Amino acid sequence: RCSEGERAYMLVVNASNIEKDLEWIQSYNSFDTGIENISDRCGLLALQGPLATEILQSITDLNLDQIDYYHFTKGNVAGLDNVLVSATGYTGAGGFELYVRNDQLHQLWDEIMDAGRTKGLEPAGLGARDTLRLEMGYCLYGNDIDDTTHPFEAGLGWITKLDKGEFLAKEALMQIKSNPLNRRLVGFTVEGRRVPRKGYPIMNEAGETIGIVTSGTSSPSLEKAIGMGYVQAAYRKSGSDILINMGKKSASGKVVKLPFFKN
Repeated sequence: RCSEGERAYMLVVNASNIEKDLEWIQSYNSFDTGIENISDRCGLLALQGPLATEILQSITDLNLDQIDYYHFTKGNVAGLDNVLVSATGYTGAGGFELYVRNDQLHQLWDEIMDAGRTKGLEPAGLGARDTLRLEMGYCLYGNDIDDTTHPFEAGLGWITKLDKGEFLAKEALMQIKSNPLNRRLVGFTVEGRRVPRKGYPIMNEAGETIGIVTSGTSSPSLEKAIGMGYVQAAYRKSGSDILINMGKKSASGKVVKLPFFKN
């Protein structure tokens, strides 16, 4: 806990990057700031979908309609105090992410499932979430973005505010932005039933390698194979014809505008 007058921040990072991100933060802590890793003491449940607000509202006195997108509040949920309720998620369907102590997760899970039992609520794992996030064109760290990519080629320039004061890598990013991009992350659809997988080469119609697949799945909403990958900038426009090298055979594909699924 922080003392009165001080400000606390909680970072939610990709689970596989906990140690790496913690070390990075500590290496740049030049302030009188305490840093604590609480990953082993807290857990997260994501309630997503068109009825998420209705279901969660039935087990909390918090006014969920007053929580703006990407904002949060704390309060009593399912009889548990100090639950952090955040209007975030990575499915594109909207809803909430709820953070509690590990020993409270089972109670929160049971109460949410009971509240949604007559409303079609079903449990879903990370595989389902991964399909939904890809349908929305959301990047996954370790696939579509990593230490070798930068936000402009990944289509994330809109959240990279170069005019918002000083920060690490600002000069490097300004230099990158001032030059033409060599490659861009694009979405594409694929003909046939085979699913594009991470690492598959992307080729042009002449059979020349022009990029690489970073994510792929069979979209249940669109009933077709979809994927994302980096291609040479000349092939980034929607409608560009591409080939996905799947080993012995290649599948025809087409670059499309993201997101794949539009509500």
